[in-house]
Amino acid sequence: MSRIAVIGAGAWGTALALSLARQGRHEVTLWAHSPDHAAEMERTRENTRYLPGFALQSDLHITNDLISLPGRADILLSVTPSVNLPETIRALAPHLSDRHVYVSASKGIEDGTHRRMSEVVAAASPVRFAVLGGPSFAKEVAAALPTTATLACVDAEVARSLQNDFSSESLRVYTNDDVVGVELGGALKNVIALAAGVVAGLELGSNAAAALITRGMAEITRLAVACGARPETMAGLAGYGDLVLTCTGSLSRNRTVGVELGRGRKLDDIIASLNGKVAEGVRCTGAARGLAARHGVEMPITDHMYAILYEGLSPRDAIRTLMTRPGRGE
Repeated sequence: MSRIAVIGAGAWGTALALSLARQGRHEVTLWAHSPDHAAEMERTRENTRYLPGFALQSDLHITNDLISLPGRADILLSVTPSVNLPETIRALAPHLSDRHVYVSASKGIEDGTHRRMSEVVAAASPVRFAVLGGPSFAKEVAAALPTTATLACVDAEVARSLQNDFSSESLRVYTNDDVVGVELGGALKNVIALAAGVVAGLELGSNAAAALITRGMAEITRLAVACGARPETMAGLAGYGDLVLTCTGSLSRNRTVGVELGRGRKLDDIIASLNGKVAEGVRCTGAARGLAARHGVEMPITDHMYAILYEGLSPRDAIRTLMTRPGRGE
């Protein structure tokens, strides 16, 4: 039996907690940032705010006490929005030891510093680190529908142990040692998913959608490799798998935001309509652009998505300028 604490009671954190708890072989604790939210889930045994319709198992512990988690668990599975990770790991760091493994399922890049989540954690603590990625909508994981994921860690023994802990009849986990690739695949696909949503919102057709996804992966791969990732990781679950799901699935928040932008809605109104749920691509677009500039990597889709979000460029004009860029070889 492993002791696992899931840090973050949004839809994805709750789904992972459900998946782990239903195995019946772990002691699982779910942490919620809000005391009221934790109390509400304890009372109703359901996360009605972010993942309604799924009963929380009676042996799934719920808490709002962050500092207690290192004493209650050996595996800390972080599913907070990426913007909250620095504060979270700083609070936990004094209580972590060499027996702990910190697993990040937060798909983002820190704004301003352009750090990956592993770099944010390493700056606060030398704790062992792994990252969970791949094509996985929360509702489908919660419903125990077949899902595959990739778990990356530089320590092969830790990766195999976590693979055993997370795998079940409905969740098949593969291992990888390319932490950089899995992190960047998970973060950058959200930017491309925004653009895919714009294409859908403008009703530009399947040809445009396929082109956007393919050229988007070219951008992701260029930047990931420049940062030290392996190109083959981008061809796997954490790359194409996650990208295709997020760009085409109706449950994708980032695609949904893009669709509404394509239909002419304002970004602030769209974000407000998410009712507290996070579309990581909105914040990640600027961070991805900054990281690309640091490495001298060209990312035209990301640049145009940034211009739509923050510089007032209309989605239709963005598509027009992308389509009329000077010709080049593929």
